[in-house]
Amino acid sequence: MTFSPDALFSLAGSVALLGWLLLVLLPRWRVTRWVVLSNALPLVLAVGYTLFIGRHFLGPDAGAGGFGSLGQVAALFRDPWALLAGWVHYLCFDLAVGAWEVRDAQRRGVPHLLVVPALLLTFQLGPVGLLLYSLLRRFYAVAPTVSVL
Repeated sequence: MTFSPDALFSLAGSVALLGWLLLVLLPRWRVTRWVVLSNALPLVLAVGYTLFIGRHFLGPDAGAGGFGSLGQVAALFRDPWALLAGWVHYLCFDLAVGAWEVRDAQRRGVPHLLVVPALLLTFQLGPVGLLLYSLLRRFYAVAPTVSVL
């Protein structure tokens, strides 16, 4: 069975969306901890990225493009497999950042409703959500640990 880049684009988007829904709606659920907060889902996307970028570099367009200039990146993304890899790269890293935001917020005692806007921005605009969460977390100190002697 073969999949087209378009079909795999939809599949990767659905996988990432599932992770984001769990982070936003059910951040403390056991399944969310197991699937997203453990980074299992971002790692599934990382495997997809590895396969897609490997398909580009081992395929007929292997010599097209690169990372040395904006023009090389544009040439690289003319190949649908490399473009798909680039998109999955974003999905993977943004979801990993969202998972970190939730874990960090839970550890700091930040109310989840305050984290949701940062999560939504991280989902849609990556670094903008990270910036918002970074500002938010500065207002919440890590809860002191209690030591028993």
